[in-house]
Amino acid sequence: MSNSASAKRAPRANPDATSWHQPVLRDEVVALLRPAPGRIFLDGTLGGGGHAEALLTAGARVVGLDRDRESLEHAARRLASFGDRFTTVQANFADAPEVPRVMDAAPFDGALLDLGVSSHQLDTPDRGFSFRHDGPLDMRMDSTGGEPAALLVNSADEAELVRLFREYGEEPQARRVARAIVAERERLPFTRTGQLAALIEKVLGRRGRVHPATRVFQALRIAVNDEIGSLRRALVSIPPLLKAGARFVVITFHSLEDRAVKTFFRAGSEQWLDRPEWPAPRPNPEWRFRDLTRKPLSAVPGETGRNPRSRSARLRSVEILPATQEVAA
Repeated sequence: MSNSASAKRAPRANPDATSWHQPVLRDEVVALLRPAPGRIFLDGTLGGGGHAEALLTAGARVVGLDRDRESLEHAARRLASFGDRFTTVQANFADAPEVPRVMDAAPFDGALLDLGVSSHQLDTPDRGFSFRHDGPLDMRMDSTGGEPAALLVNSADEAELVRLFREYGEEPQARRVARAIVAERERLPFTRTGQLAALIEKVLGRRGRVHPATRVFQALRIAVNDEIGSLRRALVSIPPLLKAGARFVVITFHSLEDRAVKTFFRAGSEQWLDRPEWPAPRPNPEWRFRDLTRKPLSAVPGETGRNPRSRSARLRSVEILPATQEVAA
């Protein structure tokens, strides 16, 4: 990666190249969702279509959502042979109940969210997600709307940058990095990933294999795409679209996501609530799930060897209880 803002831009990756997202924990997802002819699933993070392909191959129908137009176009080409059993929609998974084609297909036999950025997005310099290749400082999953990371980096005050780097990146040197960014942008606004990565490396130094810009880039990506907010909205909005007995599977890649999923699933999986000051346990008004993964599933060594990005994956899943079924209107 070049350290210069004027470095020559790397060529854009071929949309059909091997950089497309490899489906993480595919066998575990299939085992939990139990695809079969006559069953229909919501894939809220279609990406390269790997998980959807596994469900379709088993005879199921799939409605696939993604914010990224390139991902939808690639998946549509890849899975065209499945005909009308496969439908794509450009949308944020948190907005699923507002998508007519989703509501027409509901209720579903299961739903999947495979969170975070795809391998193709990371490997495409023009998308600006990675510090490994110099590219425009963008990071938008939907490149047709919203504000790029460069605007956030160049306009947010120091206190806001500190908050983002700490909250979303868990960066212990958040204040040093934010202060350096604010000072540098007065001289030259940030427009390239290489420019920002070089500054962070200059401020923090380079130790070990992990690039010092990793946490900051994660924080900016999460902020630009409102990833935590979208996840929290989806955890509430997707279960009502599922049938009784359906499974909801979520794959996370960092502690902020996993903590949100764990907290939500466990809050809805306890039939009774108890407190030391109460004379007896009380019914949980939020009880609507059966927790299928009290401990999250992770990739086995064989998969992590083939796909290093699977090392941080954590899968959690619940089943919708019959008594709490909410049939989509």
